Amino acid sequence: MRLDKFLVECGVGSRSEVKKNIAIGKVYVDGAICKDNSRNIDEMKTLIEYAGKKVLYKEFRYYKLYKIDGYITATEDKKEKTVMDLLPEWVNKKDLFPVGRLDKDTEGLLMFTNDGKLAHELISPKKHVDKIYRVILKDEIFQEGIKNLESGVDIGGYITQPAKVEKVSSKEILLNIKEGKFHQVKKMLKAIDNEVIYLKREVFGKLTLEDMVPKEVREIEREDII
Repeated sequence: MRLDKFLVECGVGSRSEVKKNIAIGKVYVDGAICKDNSRNIDEMKTLIEYAGKKVLYKEFRYYKLYKIDGYITATEDKKEKTVMDLLPEWVNKKDLFPVGRLDKDTEGLLMFTNDGKLAHELISPKKHVDKIYRVILKDEIFQEGIKNLESGVDIGGYITQPAKVEKVSSKEILLNIKEGKFHQVKKMLKAIDNEVIYLKREVFGKLTLEDMVPKEVREIEREDII
């Protein structure tokens, strides 16, 4: 693999940034400065150092994004802006895809990876991965509605699995579900004669938004996820 390609895939920077850093002598190959960005290296055996730290090749990559309103969850679309457009240049997008989905008008936590096996585990209802949404409602929610959500509701020929509901205020709840059906949260609230005004996913597995700001992206490790 070319040295510059290796560094980009390891998340050191964009291709232009990597080439610049190689040219000014910030990259070491097997203990010696290397200014040849096209040099071929063995990504598993060659010792590569950048800014005084060893750079390790990553077969699988994991990122989390604070998604904003107005972007569809897809890798490409001819008409709409996709969540891939929110990823900065330093993110290695090769083979990357979003895990699960958030509606165009839904904000919050969205994960990306090129690890298909892990992605399948995360979206499978059998794995019981928590997904917690902050939901602002059109109408006040009462105990009967909460009880129905927690027991399971019919969202069009499908009865949802038991959920957990934390009432924040008369028109705001935190809804914890383990599935990810199309428009599920909106359909669940419609099933109890209410309507979602605002929706944000705050938790996905072990991942949270922490102190992230809208559009922010962070690289994460596999152990951070489940």
